[in-house]
Amino acid sequence: MLPFSKWDIIMRSVQISSYIPGRIRLYSKRLIGNAGLCRQVYAYISSYHEIDSVEVNMVTGSVLIKYQPGLLRTNHELAKVEQYVVKRIERR
Repeated sequence: MLPFSKWDIIMRSVQISSYIPGRIRLYSKRLIGNAGLCRQVYAYISSYHEIDSVEVNMVTGSVLIKYQPGLLRTNHELAKVEQYVVKRIERR
């Protein structure tokens, strides 16, 4: 379980489409056609220096997050997010 934070809200409102270490793809119907929300999601996720790149696609509702696993895991909050993703993807 994630502690209550913006990450908690994001992760509870998306589907995890794919995961490999260094690459996470999320999906949300709420992002489709919602430029304002896409900008907010992009701004929040890209504000972490441990994340290399973020691509938010307003047409498909997907978010692609690329990162270096070792660097990301130095941030306790982001390490918990990655652990959450791993647990959720394994349940499929």
